[in-house]
Amino acid sequence: VFSPFLLSSPFLGAPGPLASAPGPGPHSRPPAAKRRPRPAPSLTRAQPGQSELLRAAVLQLRETVVQQKETLGAQREAIRELTGKLARCEGLAGGKAPGRAASGKDTMGDLPRDPGHVVEQLSRSLQTLKDRLESLEHQLRVNVSTAVLPSDFREVLQRRLGELESQLLRKVAELEDEKSLLHNETSAHRQKTESALNALLLRVTELERGNSAFKSPDAFKVSLPLRTNYLYGKIKKTLPELYAFTICLWLRSSALPGIGTPFSYAVPGQANEIVLIEWGNNPIELLINDKVAQLPLFVSDGKWHHICITWTTRDGMWEAFQDGEKLGTGENLAPWHPIKPGGVLILGQEQDTVGGRFDATQAFVGELSQFNIWDRVLRAQEIVNIANCSTNMPGNIIPWVDNNVDVFGGASKWPVETCEERLLDL
Repeated sequence: VFSPFLLSSPFLGAPGPLASAPGPGPHSRPPAAKRRPRPAPSLTRAQPGQSELLRAAVLQLRETVVQQKETLGAQREAIRELTGKLARCEGLAGGKAPGRAASGKDTMGDLPRDPGHVVEQLSRSLQTLKDRLESLEHQLRVNVSTAVLPSDFREVLQRRLGELESQLLRKVAELEDEKSLLHNETSAHRQKTESALNALLLRVTELERGNSAFKSPDAFKVSLPLRTNYLYGKIKKTLPELYAFTICLWLRSSALPGIGTPFSYAVPGQANEIVLIEWGNNPIELLINDKVAQLPLFVSDGKWHHICITWTTRDGMWEAFQDGEKLGTGENLAPWHPIKPGGVLILGQEQDTVGGRFDATQAFVGELSQFNIWDRVLRAQEIVNIANCSTNMPGNIIPWVDNNVDVFGGASKWPVETCEERLLDL
């Protein structure tokens, strides 16, 4: 800290010459032309040691003054720069043109000369600038947070939301329609199933009342009155590997067109291992390992008929008998193909998979009885004796007995007419 009084003190003399002239020595004097004026008589001459101290103090004070001037100049430049930035920030925040300072008196231009006051004034100015900058930053954050979306963007967003809502409503309407259709279909199927179950319960009740036991184990027939895909009978036993067979049965049907499928045998990998079918307007066909032979049989007159079919793997020879008479023969029907064991025998339905996937258009409609299978080709006389009721010969592979036949889906078992009564029906 310095004082103007020290600069003008008579003890120091003129500041300039003292700062540059060498100090006086004890044995020399400066030339008369260049001697300094004598001090006033009223002041005491300084001693040589005091002069050295005074000159050192003057030099130190001058250096301090220069440094403070440089510091003040740098601070003024910094303050001007901060003031300009502050004015631009306020212009951006308040809508003023950039580069124009806020209105008011600039208090930075006229600084006090006292260094202590200068430092205090600078501190207050810097604090004021800091507060104003914080206020501007807060205002900018508030403006950004409360900014409203552009109108174009709002319109696009609202239009997109409207489209999504429309799509959602259409999807809901489609789901409602599908739900309604599904409910209607389910109701119809439920009613149909309930009707079939009621018919089945009625027949079971009738069987329990008066037909609980047949006169003999084979004196029954299976009734399949409707062309559906759920009425059928199933043989509990399966077939062994066969190289020949004879299949005989009694049947009665008046279904048109075609009586359907009296029986089918399916094994894994081959659903048409053995099938007897009359489908549509086609003749009755015998399928073995999916190979086909057409049989000259005619049984759709509503009367009882006795049917026998023989086959051997040797050359694929086959024969067809109706009511004891051989009506057709042939060969090359799946020759050298043994019948595979372990399959499923179904009465009244054609199998697309083992034991299932029935087709109602291929279902048998009518009555079946005396379904027997032998593992050999029966002689013609044996078949005649069975057909005219002179011989009762059950099959040695599949015999027709009550406990070997199950019925499903509304199919039922009833007492069968005697063999003689069936003959009278021919």
